[in-house]
Amino acid sequence: MPMNKSSSTLTRSPIHREVTAFLTLALPLAGVQLSQAAIGFVDTLMMGRMGLETLAAGGLATLTFSVFLYTATGVLMSVSPIVATAYGAGNQHQIERVVGQGCLLVIGLAIPISFFIANIDLLMRYLGQAETTVVLGNTYLDIMVWGFFPALGFSLLRSVVTAMSHTRIVMPIAIGGTMINTIGDYSLGFGKFGCPRLGIAGLAIASVLAIWAMFLTLICYILTQKELKTYRFFQRIYRVDRQILTSLIHVGGPIGIATALEIGLFTIVTYLMGLLGTEVLAAHQVVLQTIAITFMVPLAMSYAATIRVGHEIGQQSRIGATRAGYVGAAIGLGFMIIMAIIMLSFPQQIIGIFIDINDPRNANVLTLATGMMTVAAISQILDGPQKIILGALYGLQDTRVPMILSLLAFWGIGLTSGYWLGFHTSLGGSGLWLGQSIGIGVSAIIFFWRFHHLVSRKNS
Repeated sequence: MPMNKSSSTLTRSPIHREVTAFLTLALPLAGVQLSQAAIGFVDTLMMGRMGLETLAAGGLATLTFSVFLYTATGVLMSVSPIVATAYGAGNQHQIERVVGQGCLLVIGLAIPISFFIANIDLLMRYLGQAETTVVLGNTYLDIMVWGFFPALGFSLLRSVVTAMSHTRIVMPIAIGGTMINTIGDYSLGFGKFGCPRLGIAGLAIASVLAIWAMFLTLICYILTQKELKTYRFFQRIYRVDRQILTSLIHVGGPIGIATALEIGLFTIVTYLMGLLGTEVLAAHQVVLQTIAITFMVPLAMSYAATIRVGHEIGQQSRIGATRAGYVGAAIGLGFMIIMAIIMLSFPQQIIGIFIDINDPRNANVLTLATGMMTVAAISQILDGPQKIILGALYGLQDTRVPMILSLLAFWGIGLTSGYWLGFHTSLGGSGLWLGQSIGIGVSAIIFFWRFHHLVSRKNS
């Protein structure tokens, strides 16, 4: 019996070590993601207090900004596994080259995307949104566009420092940004503390100030921290290194496209909600913002999975990479089950955070949001693990096949079934949610199959 116990302990210890290593990365990153998501959450909360029209329009604008930001961030995600692998191998020169070209990539992405965001009102009208929605949404985006470059820069530098195991600093920076945004929202949005009442424009100004504050603070940390300041990250950013830049685009391009396909599904569904009416769109925004908060934790875990798998690959440990992917997915599954239980148990209390559920004018929105919340809560159980195992695939630098699989799952199945259920049955908004949830379920299955296929082949 003692021998069996000792053997069992030795067998379990690698799992225990991986759980510890994973959570050491994931928890600070989760704090960062939650703090960043809180910027959009607080904005939406304030919009809800300004009226249903502002909530619908502002929520649509927030999501539109996010889809461009997360798509561009997806392209930059190539920096994380490459830096993590180089860091695991102790290659400082390679890290410097990758970060320098990543900075060039930020500039190259920010300029054209910012121009497009500034003119997004043309697309809104083309997609049949109400004129009030277009005007309010465009007011918000015309200001938010000035925060796109620093938001993208912060994402890049955050990926770099976390890939190099400097995770603690990013959380206090993100929390500070959230505090700036919250105080700014209240002051500028509602005219408090002697500030002018600017409405939805004030919310955007506060968000831009918070984003710039986080970006500049992280730069200062990198330039002054004892270990990091020995790296010459910014000395040669004006020089194009074609080999590294091509590698970043080769790995990150498919990640950006896959990210666009996933978040693009939610964006198109949101625009389709607008065709069903302002109340349906407002209800959808309530549920979407709730999901956006809970999903930040598995999103952070996906980044941690990418780094952990990258570290193991850098150290030539395929078994360790396999363990890192599955441990991360299991932890994410447990977290999302808890979130689903909370959402299913307290839907009205959650919806009441955004709107006054005792106001008779909001009765229909409450009913609609409750139905959508049920579908969304269940789908999150699969959405978390699929995102984490996708991060593990990125850690293996497997990006092109997941991109194709994302197209099949999210658009070929999710959007098609959602459109049919939303517009050709009586389900309406809940049908659109159900369809995209089907796409999420399919993606979870095929991503796990892909990861199992790759690691089984490489471990054999």
